[in-house]
Amino acid sequence: MQKVYPDARAALAGLLKDGMLIMAGGFGLCGIPEQLILAIRDAGVKNLTVISNNCGIDGVGLGLLLDTKQIKKMISSYVGENKTFAQQYLAGELEIEFNPQGTLAERIRAGGAGIPAFFTRTGAGTQIAEGKEQRKIDGALYVMERGLVADLSIVHAWMGDTEGNLVYRKTARNFNPMMATAGKVTVAEIEHLVQPGDINPDHIITPGVYVKRLVHVPNAVKHIEQRTVRKRTAAPAGTGEEV
Repeated sequence: MQKVYPDARAALAGLLKDGMLIMAGGFGLCGIPEQLILAIRDAGVKNLTVISNNCGIDGVGLGLLLDTKQIKKMISSYVGENKTFAQQYLAGELEIEFNPQGTLAERIRAGGAGIPAFFTRTGAGTQIAEGKEQRKIDGALYVMERGLVADLSIVHAWMGDTEGNLVYRKTARNFNPMMATAGKVTVAEIEHLVQPGDINPDHIITPGVYVKRLVHVPNAVKHIEQRTVRKRTAAPAGTGEEV
């Protein structure tokens, strides 16, 4: 099966429709499938429900889909860096389903593992549990959370081969591996595309069986959400060093 497509638009051809449920990997702007997000924007599909840890920032990442009002609902754990998000939510134009971050990760992992629901103590007895089944187990109160499965998962990987075996780099790993397993169809963008056998099997994080389509993005932009640096002070004269 030919999995490699010439660009993000081609990789998503025939997969997009109004009202679909999409998982998008990343944490903040780290490890986001930016080219695939751009292709979704350009396709013009509407009324999307998007599962992601957050919704990017204004004008970057999933924030692009807010600008075009293509997102109807977000299932997230954090949305505090996006003014457009706040404006649309307060205006009643955008729905949000908040999840504790660990619960969100486990709901995605469970969906990928074929587990329809599980019980967790996180949120039991709080607003998080409203409308959900709660049960006492070994004397403690637990809330039932449903696993999540998406119509489409879009993920970003540092390296992958033409069979779809993926390797993620450092913190860009974040939500990508779980989402790759929890989509009915998974499309990955890859910074370094290699041939089968070029990746040490022990280093593969997502097996290619989960990935249906690939797009090579060799010049992926690495956005910095909040740049924080310390001020350098001059070293004592004669040392030739900076402190």
